[in-house]
Amino acid sequence: MSLKLRHWIFLIIIASLVLAVDQISKNIIQHNMYLGQSIEIINPVFAITYSENSGASFGFLPQAGDIFLVLAFTIVIGLFIFFPRIPQSAVLTRIGIALVCGGALGNAIDRLAHGAVIDFIHYQIPGVVSNVSNLADHAIVIGVILILIDSWRSEGKKKEAKLAEASAIIDAPETPEEQEKTAL
Repeated sequence: MSLKLRHWIFLIIIASLVLAVDQISKNIIQHNMYLGQSIEIINPVFAITYSENSGASFGFLPQAGDIFLVLAFTIVIGLFIFFPRIPQSAVLTRIGIALVCGGALGNAIDRLAHGAVIDFIHYQIPGVVSNVSNLADHAIVIGVILILIDSWRSEGKKKEAKLAEASAIIDAPETPEEQEKTAL
């Protein structure tokens, strides 16, 4: 099996796992809780709260659901087009893209099936923030972070290579002509 084919299989497996775990968790919440119900897990910072979100990840822009549906499919298509161009060494980028694709598709399925995204992971810092999200949102965020880390590491390696190259040029032995000029 070719390396490229293995990369594609890896992408499909990771994205499918994210999608499956996301959809199963949302299904469990939908069938065992009523909308608005909250079960405190770690009072007051973490609860399981069933809510529906017509906006973006973490509840942003609640009236823009259709735009986010189109955006999700556009991003997934774009990532699939970009995927073959990823360097062999960019493992974190491959994982990140798979997480983003799985999460985006999970939320897109919710929008198509329910008209809104099912959220239930409720983090709170009293008086500061209260946010309800889902596993797809978290997969997207973790995926983007992994892509950024890999990009940052890659840039660092490129800079090191340029410095090493410049150092090699400076430290290169002199040609016989240069040695004669230096000796005079």
